[in-house]
Amino acid sequence: MSLKDSFRGPEASLDDQIESFSVERVPANKRWPIPAISLVLLGNATAMFFFSFGAQQTFLVGWPMMLLPIGYFVIGAVLIGSLTMRMASREGLSQSLISRGLGFGSRGAALTSFIYAVNFVYYFLFEGTIVSHAIAYYFDIPIDSFVGIGIFALIGLITIAFVWRGMYAMSALQTWGFPIFVGLLVWALISLGSQHDVAGVSEWQSTATGGGAALWTAMSFANGQMIFQGLMATDYGRFASRRIRYRGTATIMLLELIPMLAIVIIGAMLGSSLVGSFGQEKAQDPGFVFVHLMGLVGVIFVVITQIRINVMNLYGGSITLASGFDVVAKFRPGRPWWMFAVWIFGVVFYATNVINHLGTFLAITGVLTNTWVLIILADYFVCRRWLGLGRSEDIEFREGEVREWNPCGLISLGLAVLVGALGIVGVYPVAYASFIAMFLGPLVHIALTKATKGRYYTPAPGHAGRLNHPKTVPGPSAPRGSGEA
Repeated sequence: MSLKDSFRGPEASLDDQIESFSVERVPANKRWPIPAISLVLLGNATAMFFFSFGAQQTFLVGWPMMLLPIGYFVIGAVLIGSLTMRMASREGLSQSLISRGLGFGSRGAALTSFIYAVNFVYYFLFEGTIVSHAIAYYFDIPIDSFVGIGIFALIGLITIAFVWRGMYAMSALQTWGFPIFVGLLVWALISLGSQHDVAGVSEWQSTATGGGAALWTAMSFANGQMIFQGLMATDYGRFASRRIRYRGTATIMLLELIPMLAIVIIGAMLGSSLVGSFGQEKAQDPGFVFVHLMGLVGVIFVVITQIRINVMNLYGGSITLASGFDVVAKFRPGRPWWMFAVWIFGVVFYATNVINHLGTFLAITGVLTNTWVLIILADYFVCRRWLGLGRSEDIEFREGEVREWNPCGLISLGLAVLVGALGIVGVYPVAYASFIAMFLGPLVHIALTKATKGRYYTPAPGHAGRLNHPKTVPGPSAPRGSGEA
């Protein structure tokens, strides 16, 4: 394979590019090389969100204590991402499809698909809000005005055009987008040095009070991101070789997380350098920071970066919604049309100022998402591969070949979410909620699956084979050693 070929996907029809195997397995001959997958993930690694994340960690706990939650985030994301990507690559299935066989059933997995989709709507909203802030600051437009809403909606529509062809469009976008991002970021840092005193690490001080409480809040923020980054890896890891090893999946995660870590550290430096002049809210808002440092070029920087990350939010949201509605409503309009659904939800939430209540929103989705992901991993690696309670390869996902509802996963998720909700409503500190839920759910699931001897993996007697859609046949396995890393 030539160097050029290693950074692009295999030949595929236009229909395959557009639909991106959203409701079926990725065939063995449509798998992507590791460098090509890593190139696409660069859009996520350099999201504007991580500038904010770095500043938030600094304001919460300061240097060097911030290394604890950030280190937890990086190490945990490599571990979770390596496991989810290995699972996805072996099965060639998205997280939503694989959930059907791994503990939830076809209709139960539709419920978790909607949980997953909410995450993408939130991040689409967050990144789009940064762009609206940048344009509003520069042109002095009220952020929550009709014009501000229109800016958010228009940029979102433009973004859809860049991801219509799925992974192939994103690969092309990141190829030319990443060098532009690096060049403009260097410009911003030079401008920072010329306009302000750059804060050294000794000046990265906490602005929070509470000591241990602030640290747990920082850890909670890191925990949600750790799981979500591993979860996103599944959407792209399903395109990796079926025979990829853990060192290969870990390599993909590290190639994403190393530049991401650099952005987090730069965000901490920017926030600490500007907080004295502009206050904490503006110092952690990239929409303000880069416009202040670069003027109109800063607006362009934010827009380009937002498009590079929001293509991934639109793509991920469309994949999971296509899977969910395929079961619930027997509705297949085509994957790209679900991108419009994510866009519509984003516009509505922006117009109704949901962004002002996202602290509670993040706590809720953190409990739901973290628990769901770890239940799936526990099912695949413990219940199936270690305890042998179900088949460990070619996991079924087709209706009629799995139960509609698997009570083991659903009861485990429901119980863990209930316990997590007690933290959200204040029975115990909310910062503990996602940690307690994400450990309780998998433990209960393993116990229930073992107690029922895995019988809910297969259809009830008399229901097997009643498919509502044509079968999708897994592609042949690649020869052993093909595409390994």
